[in-house]
Amino acid sequence: MTDSNSQDRVIIFDTTLRDGEQSPGATMTHNEKLEIAELLDEMGVDVIEAGFPIASEGDFEAVAEISRRSKNSVICGLSRAKTGDIDRAWDAVKHAAQPRIHTFIGTSPQHRAIPNLNMDEMADVIHNTVTHARNLCDNIQWSPMDATRTEDDYLCRVVEIAIKAGATTINIPDTVGYTAPAESAKIIKMLLERVPGADDIIFATHCHNDLGMATANALSAVDAGARQIECTINGLGERAGNTALEEVVMAMRVRNDIMPYQTRIDTTKIMNLSRMVATVSGFAVQYNKAIVGKNAFAHESGIHQDGMLKSADTFEIMRPEDVGIAETNLVMGKHSGRAALRAKLKDLGHDLADNQLKDVFVRFKALADRKKEIFDDDLLALMRDTASDAEHDHIQLNSLRVVCGTSGPQTAEMALEIDGEDVSTTATGDGPVDATFNAIKELFPHGARLQLYQVHAVTEGTDAQATVSVRMEEDGKIAQGQSSDTDTVVASAKAYINALNKLMVRRMKTKPS
Repeated sequence: MTDSNSQDRVIIFDTTLRDGEQSPGATMTHNEKLEIAELLDEMGVDVIEAGFPIASEGDFEAVAEISRRSKNSVICGLSRAKTGDIDRAWDAVKHAAQPRIHTFIGTSPQHRAIPNLNMDEMADVIHNTVTHARNLCDNIQWSPMDATRTEDDYLCRVVEIAIKAGATTINIPDTVGYTAPAESAKIIKMLLERVPGADDIIFATHCHNDLGMATANALSAVDAGARQIECTINGLGERAGNTALEEVVMAMRVRNDIMPYQTRIDTTKIMNLSRMVATVSGFAVQYNKAIVGKNAFAHESGIHQDGMLKSADTFEIMRPEDVGIAETNLVMGKHSGRAALRAKLKDLGHDLADNQLKDVFVRFKALADRKKEIFDDDLLALMRDTASDAEHDHIQLNSLRVVCGTSGPQTAEMALEIDGEDVSTTATGDGPVDATFNAIKELFPHGARLQLYQVHAVTEGTDAQATVSVRMEEDGKIAQGQSSDTDTVVASAKAYINALNKLMVRRMKTKPS
């Protein structure tokens, strides 16, 4: 039933690049996917679900390139229960040293109604498509979508069919986050007891967090005999998200006394991946998020602080360095040199080449001229902006000057470069940010709707950088923009422009060829 020689081995299947990317507005670029996949591979993730190859040419190319580059992980492509989907998935993953095809179909009463198949017809589809996939690849994963709302007898029947057709992993998805921990365990136990051949394959659990129970459901399934957990970095995913990789991995590590399971994950790489996924997806990690939240290792209560000074384990069940958080937050300033900056960034998970360091150092010095002390979070914000900057962006901010105060209207004088052409205008609005956004609209007319505007300070103090997050929607397409600056209005303008640039890329991808 398990992947290795040990019954306590749990396979970590990361689907950040597939299910995580399905979060509205979380679309990642090709290079961002490659970088995340490389870090997942280095961290020890067993299986990387790299994408849905039939969904778009971009998805196919990303999965194929990740397959070529992978050194350690199994690379998996998702497909519907259609031969064309399966062929496309195989064409993408066949370049991997360890390829896997993951095919699925919805088996609950609610999902059977979508293709209008009765139970027997669906059973035939499952047999035929899993057989087709197994003829292409030895490593086949099959999922009965919405398994937790599928009738017990029918679930057992279709799982048996998939096993006989050649599936080597059976995933049990809680697609709508409906299940509670006791039910999650009960389903796995039932399948192991009732389905012939169940002991010869691996059962996986894929939980969504709609009721806040994804981590508990996943761990309960493992207790019942599942040996693969499907998860994402930061719990990124549709609606309320997926099981968070960092939560299940650290739960099994910290509470190994009651959950005696092992993974291959190098936990010291967790924080770097968390920050990268938050940056490229535009989904900031909530401060009180378990394991990777900014407050996860912060102690403000006097009693807690006193205990921590006497003994760290008084109020901490794991060490910050266990998940890759630097033990010290050394302050840097305008007199810090390149070597110090390189060393500090390496501690924070960014090992820069000389040309990258040169660009970041210029930005660092500019920030140091405006800010007396530069902390770790300032440098991470600087790296976020560096990563999001692209010379080929259609729209770039050249200059911005705003006039605001108690007497209106507030005005924004702005100069942009749009596709190489310099343009400028002056606009008014209800406040400096509104005036700034109006100026952008005048210079670059568009129909995108602002869904979210959010500001938070990166560090403390009146000279703190502000990180602004913007979410915009146009014709059903959603894009997130993010930027940091010591001037909140400048950060707002850059974030808005960042979101517009992403929307323009998505426009071009959907244009008919």
